[in-house]
Amino acid sequence: MSSPIVLEIALPTPLRRRFDYLPPAGVDPKTLRAGQRLKVPFGSQRLVGLLLRTKSESSLPLKQLRPADALLDEAPLLPDELWQLCLWAAEYYQHPIGDALSTALPVLLRQGEAARERSEPYWQLTTEGKGLPEGALKRAPRQAELLALLQQRGALNRADLSVLGFNRSQLKPLEQKGLVEMTEQVLTPPEASHILREAPLTLSEEQRVALEQIPENGFSISLLDGSTGSGKTEIYLQAIARTLALGRQALVLVPEIGLTPQTLARFQRRFAQPVVAMHSGMNDRERLDAWLQARDGRARIVIGTRSAIFTPLAQPGILIVDEEHDSSFKQQDGFRYSARDLAALRAKRMGIPLVLGSATPALESLHNARTGRYQYLRLTHRAGNARPPEILLQDIRRRPLEEGLSEQTLNQIRTTLEDGNQVLVFLNRRGYAPTLECTECGWLAECGHCDTRLTMHQTPRHLHCHHCDHQRAVPRHCPSCQSTRLQPVGQGTERSEEALQRYFPDTRVLRVDRDSTRQKHAFRDLIDEVHRGDPCILVGTQMLAKGHHFADVTLVVILDADAGLFSTDFRGPEKMGQLLLQVAGRAGRAEKPGQVIIQSHHVEHPLIRTLVERGYHDFAELILSERRLTGLPPFRQMALLRAESKRPENAVAFLKQARAIAEKLHPPNHELGYLGPLPAMLEKRGDRYRYQLQLNAANRKALHSLLSRLTLELEQHPLAKRARWSVDVDPQDMS
Repeated sequence: MSSPIVLEIALPTPLRRRFDYLPPAGVDPKTLRAGQRLKVPFGSQRLVGLLLRTKSESSLPLKQLRPADALLDEAPLLPDELWQLCLWAAEYYQHPIGDALSTALPVLLRQGEAARERSEPYWQLTTEGKGLPEGALKRAPRQAELLALLQQRGALNRADLSVLGFNRSQLKPLEQKGLVEMTEQVLTPPEASHILREAPLTLSEEQRVALEQIPENGFSISLLDGSTGSGKTEIYLQAIARTLALGRQALVLVPEIGLTPQTLARFQRRFAQPVVAMHSGMNDRERLDAWLQARDGRARIVIGTRSAIFTPLAQPGILIVDEEHDSSFKQQDGFRYSARDLAALRAKRMGIPLVLGSATPALESLHNARTGRYQYLRLTHRAGNARPPEILLQDIRRRPLEEGLSEQTLNQIRTTLEDGNQVLVFLNRRGYAPTLECTECGWLAECGHCDTRLTMHQTPRHLHCHHCDHQRAVPRHCPSCQSTRLQPVGQGTERSEEALQRYFPDTRVLRVDRDSTRQKHAFRDLIDEVHRGDPCILVGTQMLAKGHHFADVTLVVILDADAGLFSTDFRGPEKMGQLLLQVAGRAGRAEKPGQVIIQSHHVEHPLIRTLVERGYHDFAELILSERRLTGLPPFRQMALLRAESKRPENAVAFLKQARAIAEKLHPPNHELGYLGPLPAMLEKRGDRYRYQLQLNAANRKALHSLLSRLTLELEQHPLAKRARWSVDVDPQDMS
């Protein structure tokens, strides 16, 4: 009698366990492979799970096992290297395996959709359109521009049109004139020999040396450490061109959705090979199509945000992480993986080069480069004739300020605008003012759900908590003393925009923050207006700091340079320095010289002085020396056990018990240490009280050995039902 076949399946649940089922009716168990999807009954639900393995026995009696409903795939969905990476990541980040594997798939595949690409409409020129004489559409310049693009590219789909700034209003007249027709097709790449659409730029000697040191074959990790404007993107482009010539694919990760369209457009201008995007701004169908095109090798270049690290590639050739220091590469809830760190492991498994690029590298990356784990490539000069901006540290103590701006700063803005140039004013604080105050009794508008104050917004006028999203109307009277003397306190981007428009009424003031760019294409439209080159003032948050090239911005003003200096998060000073220099790097990126004014109340602080006078690398060395002395990453490994509950005593009791179990498993010593439970920096958020237990270790092996045993015990503990808890390995945010 043959042994029964049991299926071990990973399901998208918060439980740290695997589930046993019998094969679905009519399916030959011999055809089953790890990585195939199955639809299974789970309580009263139907879930889509992934097969981990087949086996001959179960911890449960066979008669208690239910059969799976259906097999959804003929073959495993993921290539073996990616499947193994996902399994490793679930274990390393101490996350339930079913939820981790599910996160790595597009939403429609998680829901059981077939892994088939839809045919989609493409638009191409008709015979008449191909023969249209030049200048025939001179009265319709946008139609003429679209026609020229179609002549150049052959065909465009909806995604291409959107990225390039076109829509149906330009396409429909061309169809009506018989110049363009619609066809349905599946993306097919051109011949590998036809790679470039436009010629590459001439590299400087520094760029050429850096490019030559990035190998075409085999695993390596290179940290491309280049000042802003030094031409890192051109190195990416030329490294990718070499990869495409070998018949391989490239995967490029960028930190923000806002950067994806401009990066995509630049890559599409350069390459004649298919380029697809992967980010949360796309709908589920678009993401699945792009995922399948990459998996099947039809998309030759994939550009995406954090989750794109899980994109399968048929012929992997190179992996690039741009702005590698950016904290958005670390998922902050659920499956708390780091896309940058997974990129290193994935490149090793695929045997391909990884390039990490930044003007302000993460301290972990700098440490790895200086200790020889990464190849270290430096670019110290700006590309072309651009010169680094002049940085002026301005002491604003005891100086009168006009809505946060000194008289000297206002005069410099005026001079810059009169010279026909653009100004960027940076303030990393949304809204009109950080809070509302009663000048009679001192009442402050506070969020009743969080330990924080409500931000006042003017458009529309309301009070808003940026932590839990609670909103309410601005009161007419003080709730405490009934006074009408309520006034906003502090500076936000809305208030700065209003003040600058008042000081410079004849100049366009553009605000760029999460509130002003909520509508689709709003961010792109604002950036397009800046690129037209007319004198204007950009006011914005860190959205403006990341990778944008503003050729006509010659003055950058940083209003609140001191945020992060006194943060309780040990990474606060590092993030402050990175942000300040990234913002400063927007000035003088083309032929025009740039200037940066940094307003500060702490001009004598050693970190500020080092950053401004000696640059990022001396600044980083200063922080690294402090971290070495205090035993913080990258010199020791860290994990946070977080717990939250509507009753604070539940979270505290759970973490106390967790520490007791941990100390029993591994008593504290030089190898493993514990700190806490301590309140999170924002103790109360969304009506839940948040606490954390910090675990630090001399090496990863000791830490993960403890965590794997600790999480299994905690999941079974009675207190685990009273608090919501999670593990954050290599935390990037201590809040």
